[in-house]
Amino acid sequence: MAFVVADLTPDQKPLDWNTRMTIAAGAAKGLEYLHTEANPPVIYRDLKSSNILLGEGFKPKLSDFGLAKFGPSGDKSYVSTRIMGTHGYCAPEYLTSGKLTMKSDIFSFGVVLLELITGRKAHDDSRAREERLLVDWARPMLRDGTNISNLADPLLRGHFSKSTMKKAVEVAFLCIQENANCRPSISEIVLALDYLTSHPYEAAKRVSVNESPKEPSVMLDRERAVAEAKMWGESLRHKRLQTADKASDG
Repeated sequence: MAFVVADLTPDQKPLDWNTRMTIAAGAAKGLEYLHTEANPPVIYRDLKSSNILLGEGFKPKLSDFGLAKFGPSGDKSYVSTRIMGTHGYCAPEYLTSGKLTMKSDIFSFGVVLLELITGRKAHDDSRAREERLLVDWARPMLRDGTNISNLADPLLRGHFSKSTMKKAVEVAFLCIQENANCRPSISEIVLALDYLTSHPYEAAKRVSVNESPKEPSVMLDRERAVAEAKMWGESLRHKRLQTADKASDG
């Protein structure tokens, strides 16, 4: 089956946070194969939620390569092609120029990640005009960086780690940068999502009166988590600075 978070039937249970991140990480790895291991490299060109099929254990698999193109060769940085794809997922530079690059796929992946986070469709005519395109609705909140939890799908009912949610949002924000050069590579995205899936959400458990939260193992885990969070923050801060510098140079 294909995954479309916003198209649940009444008898379907909403995907939990961990499953959504597993789908995102798996889809990213599929895209990484096309970009870095296929010979010649392949630009998917039509990455969208309905083209991500879910197998056993919600393992994702990319499908429908009808619009895929071989990546640029020689000293070329893009492929010129007729504009095709699905409204709401296409990168802005591709829509305006027909120039297709690996970073066009990254934009589309960012939209898919936003769908997983928000539970909204990439394009939804049933919503108010200013909310019809998911990217247009989300970008102000992504850019502002406050009240990030407001982006979360209400069906999650708060069952997610706010710190992990914030990290996922940061990845999505980098993916949908209007300047293609500011978007991360798919390998960078895979690394980031692997980190998120290695820190699954667990509902808070009641602590027995006989258990002490100051046990050495707990303290070590906490220190390790803090250290990892600092590393993540430094990495994202560096990426944001690069993004700002490239945008100003452009």
